[in-house]
Amino acid sequence: MTDHSILGKTVLIAGGAKNLGGLVATDLAKQGAAAVAIHYNSDAAKPEADETLAAIVATGARGYAFQADLTTAGAMEKLFTKAVAAMGSIDIAINTVGKVLKKPMINITEAEFDSMNAVNSKSAFFFLREAGRHLSDNGRVCTLVTSLLGAFTPYYASYAGTKAPVEHYTRAAAKEFGERGISVTAIGPGPMDTPFFYPAEENDAVAYHKTAAALSSFSATGLTDIRDIVPWIRFLVTDGWWMTGQTILVNGGYTTK
Repeated sequence: MTDHSILGKTVLIAGGAKNLGGLVATDLAKQGAAAVAIHYNSDAAKPEADETLAAIVATGARGYAFQADLTTAGAMEKLFTKAVAAMGSIDIAINTVGKVLKKPMINITEAEFDSMNAVNSKSAFFFLREAGRHLSDNGRVCTLVTSLLGAFTPYYASYAGTKAPVEHYTRAAAKEFGERGISVTAIGPGPMDTPFFYPAEENDAVAYHKTAAALSSFSATGLTDIRDIVPWIRFLVTDGWWMTGQTILVNGGYTTK
């Protein structure tokens, strides 16, 4: 019978230096992963990547950090190749990379759209492609999307719109990789209490988001706490392996489908 636990597994996390990605990285190391490789985008994120790397190593797991701009297929291929060279294999691949823009459609420039598409859609596609090429049999893949995929709202066309294709990429990859025992999922948190959220929002919008979920009054900030998302990702890449090809919105009742 296939072992679905995290014990002894090797993990690659794109966007794993900080916020949710960093918390997932340290959690899986604490749960018994043999090695965790984290990716970070720029020099500005290196101090946080170093902190996360130290936390991984402190658990007894092997840790690795790789810097890359993942908006090209070649860069994504190099990331996976480096991770395999360092760890020997990749059993679990998690993609938390994303970029947000809140702006009316009529004001979005072509350059802004292209940037959003490259980060949210193109990189996700090639992450899944490389996962299909490099993951061990019976591997697990999980991509972070957004609960706005279940919303009817203005101003997020370029954000939710460039995350939306990942739902189909997930379904296609699940079908194509399933014969090797690989499960593929996407998880859509609600607005999270991280530095990723606040710069895109005005004060009145922040106040709305803090009360919009059914369970908002039971959250310290009213927003999704990243600590409440980590167990879901852990579950999907371990005992929850039978769930595949699905996008799951985990948001305290912020949106639903």
